[in-house]
Amino acid sequence: MLIWRKKRSLEDGRKRELAELEAELVYADVQKAKQEWERAMRQFEDALGEDEIDYAIYVLEAAERKYQIHLKRAKRLSGIDMAATDRELSV
Repeated sequence: MLIWRKKRSLEDGRKRELAELEAELVYADVQKAKQEWERAMRQFEDALGEDEIDYAIYVLEAAERKYQIHLKRAKRLSGIDMAATDRELSV
């Protein structure tokens, strides 16, 4: 029985490490997407001609969508982590 507990403890530790690593990667993705969005905003503000404005709008919309996707992923991951924590507390 002690071996089983030790094995389970090691598996839980690995899962926790993987979850922490994924959270760090998601956070980095969110920060990078935010920087890209801010850069696209500046590009839009500095655009002069009609073609530049059209291109800036295209880039800005893509950056906004990418930022939204990464935020949604971070929220989903946060919800999973919270559910796992609640489950651990109830056991």
